[in-house]
Amino acid sequence: MAKKRPQTKAERPQNTDGEIPVVGAREPCPCGSGRRYKACHGRAAAHAVTELVQRPFEGLPGECDWVALRELVPAATVALTLKGGLPEGVPAVFLATVLPMAWPALRRDDGSVLLGLQNDTASGDISRDLADTLQRALEAAPGTPVEGRRAPADGPRLQDLLDLDGTFEPVVHSGFEFWVPDAENAAPEVTASLERANAAAIPTVKLSGVEAAYWCETPDKNHLRWVMPHAEEQLLDALARLHAAGRAGLGEGTRLVGSFRAHGLTVPVWDLPSSVTAEDVEKPAAEFAERLAAALAVTEPLTADERRARGGLTNRQVTLS
Repeated sequence: MAKKRPQTKAERPQNTDGEIPVVGAREPCPCGSGRRYKACHGRAAAHAVTELVQRPFEGLPGECDWVALRELVPAATVALTLKGGLPEGVPAVFLATVLPMAWPALRRDDGSVLLGLQNDTASGDISRDLADTLQRALEAAPGTPVEGRRAPADGPRLQDLLDLDGTFEPVVHSGFEFWVPDAENAAPEVTASLERANAAAIPTVKLSGVEAAYWCETPDKNHLRWVMPHAEEQLLDALARLHAAGRAGLGEGTRLVGSFRAHGLTVPVWDLPSSVTAEDVEKPAAEFAERLAAALAVTEPLTADERRARGGLTNRQVTLS
């Protein structure tokens, strides 16, 4: 077998000043190293795009409601306020849980924008992906949807585009008629998508007395799912204290059954009798919020009963994202 000749590599000038432009993965890296982009500067760019951001909505007004609308609520909209105001020709921007045909965004005929929240995203930073989609929707021609794509690794995030001093007030809908101004005259594919979505939607109501708590109705029982901003370990300790003391319920026949973990926040879940409506649980939820605040302030170690209660809650915890 012939020996391979040692290959000498000519010195290549390397571009070290300024930004390295993005090129195809198999193309030579613009820095001049002689390596393919994916094995050179593209590696860091890919890592930046795919690295998981644990709390993508942190810093936004209504972080807990962002999480709820992303993971728990079937049909809802929120008016969004942009930094610097709306561009010319864009009368309004709305966040929507879901859009027809799972479009990432839609520029309506009147120029307004609907931004879909529950779509799959291409990177580990939902905020960056949504910001990229929003920017493209603002520039799209009226009456056209916006397709998904991988957001640039150095692109803006929602925290860069939205007014952080604005409000975030979700409006929960019983169906998806908000998709189109005139549902009766919608295109056939939109009508079919609308019918499928309405048939699958679980009746959901946002409580008015506490933040980010959502009642929902299912065939066998109802539930309350409450997204909370507290640090997970501190919140689980507080819930365990209340559970061990028999004070974790929301009234007769209700039971704290566990929690979800979603986008860096914890979502306690209660089972409710099918006869308990959203209005019925408003007062008990407000009273629970007071008990929880007191339990969160306790710093003593958990008792044996409280540790057992905490173990039960932890064993029933499910990670959504």
